[in-house]
Amino acid sequence: MSRSELNWYSPPLIRGSIAAHGLAVVAIVAAPTLWPWLLSAVAVNHMLIAGAGLWPRSQWLGPNWTQLPSASQQVVALTIDDGPDPVVTPQVLDVLDRYAARATFFVIGEKAERHPELCREMIRRGHAVENHSQHHRHHFSVMGTGGITREVQAAQDTIASITGQRPKFFRAPAGLRNPFLQPVLARLGLQLASWSARGFDTRIGDAARINSKLLPSLKAGAILLLHDGNSARTPGGVPVILEVLPALLETAAARQLRMVTLREALA
Repeated sequence: MSRSELNWYSPPLIRGSIAAHGLAVVAIVAAPTLWPWLLSAVAVNHMLIAGAGLWPRSQWLGPNWTQLPSASQQVVALTIDDGPDPVVTPQVLDVLDRYAARATFFVIGEKAERHPELCREMIRRGHAVENHSQHHRHHFSVMGTGGITREVQAAQDTIASITGQRPKFFRAPAGLRNPFLQPVLARLGLQLASWSARGFDTRIGDAARINSKLLPSLKAGAILLLHDGNSARTPGGVPVILEVLPALLETAAARQLRMVTLREALA
């Protein structure tokens, strides 16, 4: 096993969990009457791990970008999930063009297969296309190593075959994960990325409310999350991301913040 594959052992929670399970086995052998207490301790440990997986911005299960490493520079990353969408994505690309802004699109592999031209257009316009799993399964966070590997690897292959570029970043469906994800990402050379702020724009159809959640966090190093796929609609039926983006991008320009892709921040 390579050094990169061992990175998942580095978080203290994982190291402590491995040690706790080992000590519990030894303790049960040495003092069987203590098994209720030991079982309770192991259960608490499992609850902590589950809680870490349900917290998208957690670092407890492995490296996770919640802000850009270049926070000292005047740069921000806009990330857009769950596409490509044949109706919404082309309009999002046009808005980004008007403001000369770059974004990182976390695409779903099976949607990319249905709309490959949109993925290629993202690249052509200077954006980045990254891995958001092949099927965006709702039970992704409870999959084992085999299931996670199939989902992530399939999306890697799909996106690479369409764009000619292998993704460098992965975002878990809904941001939820478990301890089996990090060794898979390490083996595939992927960096997990979550966000600094999100607008909940798959549920909220009011652009003002969404921007009230995003704009306070719009500062150097921020990673913002919006959706072109599964975007909520305004009362007028407009995908809400299209009404959110102009104010967001204008505010970024006023604050002298430059929108960059996650790949640019990695360089």
